[in-house]
Amino acid sequence: MAILTPEIDNLLLMIGDALIYFGALAMLLRARGRIGLGAFFCALGVMHSLETYLASILYVTLPFGIVTSPGSTVLFTGKLMLLLLLYIREDAVVVRQPIYGLLIGNVLLFALAFVMRQHLAVPLGADRAADFGFLNDMGGLMVWGTAVLFFDCILIILLYEHSRAWFGGHIFPRLMVSAALVLTFDQAAFFAGLHLLTGAGLAVLVGGWAAKMGAVAVYSVLATGYLMYFERPLGRRIAPRIADVFDTLTYRERYEDLLARTGCDALTGALDRHSLESYGRRAVENAAAAGRPLALLLLDIDHFKAFNDRFGHAAGDIMLKRIAAEIMTAARVSDFTYRFGGEEFVVLADGIAGDEANALAERIRRAIAALPGNEPSGRVTASIGVACCASDASGYDRLFEVADKRLYEAKAQGRNRVVGARPPNGDHPVRLVKS
Repeated sequence: MAILTPEIDNLLLMIGDALIYFGALAMLLRARGRIGLGAFFCALGVMHSLETYLASILYVTLPFGIVTSPGSTVLFTGKLMLLLLLYIREDAVVVRQPIYGLLIGNVLLFALAFVMRQHLAVPLGADRAADFGFLNDMGGLMVWGTAVLFFDCILIILLYEHSRAWFGGHIFPRLMVSAALVLTFDQAAFFAGLHLLTGAGLAVLVGGWAAKMGAVAVYSVLATGYLMYFERPLGRRIAPRIADVFDTLTYRERYEDLLARTGCDALTGALDRHSLESYGRRAVENAAAAGRPLALLLLDIDHFKAFNDRFGHAAGDIMLKRIAAEIMTAARVSDFTYRFGGEEFVVLADGIAGDEANALAERIRRAIAALPGNEPSGRVTASIGVACCASDASGYDRLFEVADKRLYEAKAQGRNRVVGARPPNGDHPVRLVKS
């Protein structure tokens, strides 16, 4: 019976490490609907410390003379793929949470370790004196590695989304190409810090890159299988609390999926009413269940019938296209714009309520009012009613009813204005008069 070489043993052990790591973390991700994402985030954070420590001290030889660290090859590559999975099934707003947590936690660890060095320690025994060698090996590398991870996550999300144009809906090549490109960048960036802190040589750079490419192939197969056979269509979403680069990434993949499933209005390019009935109800239900704010804006173009009668329906269609474009430009990247019917539009804005929702509606109203016309009588304006979950209602039908009531209130007050959501503890909705 042939005895395996140490290099083959190391390769098989690393494949086993990858299967255990991905299997356990994917199981926690799959169970997020029952136990929340906290368990997944905590496990990822614990493994992050082991990953960085191993990347600084443990290296093995694989076939073809490849020299690499299980921490960098197995754990870091796996973590990046799992964060991409989290983005695919949730959104970028959720992905930023563990990244910020890891970065802040590592900086805190580094800072507290420096302060604790100043203590006058009392040894518990001859062989029990305080030893900060562990932190000496990995402290700075943890901070540097997490900073690189921040850029890795942005790049892999952007590449994954852009790869739709290359591979369509085929998950495996999208995962494979996105991860391979990003981990090539990561290997160069992480090696720079590793070389500075530990003196690692070029063999580690080249061997680590080759090993990561192999890990990418393994994890791409595992991630594709997970998405195809174990994942539900949609996951819960967490409300954004701060504005950063991840906000511009949020919902884009989901937005394109929605377009592919339900289509958009043929005239204006906005999502159609069928999409609103399908997605809108689910969005309100999810927001109410998660205790997350959501705003529904109902817009009606003022006196649009008179515009059509004066300039003709062809000019009216052109104007509707321009209005829809202005609405989508004025709205946030994460907002969804629907043509409800005729000259009515609906905007669903997840994660905002109150003053933020009113400000969004006012921004849209001003954008429409600023549209140039062929003559003064050709200018158009819009009236807008705003309702928010859950301060106004927790169900889609009731929320739409409140927004519709406020829309007609805006029209009764003279049009070209917003009747917004009520302020916290307020008894009456906010009225934003035209400027």
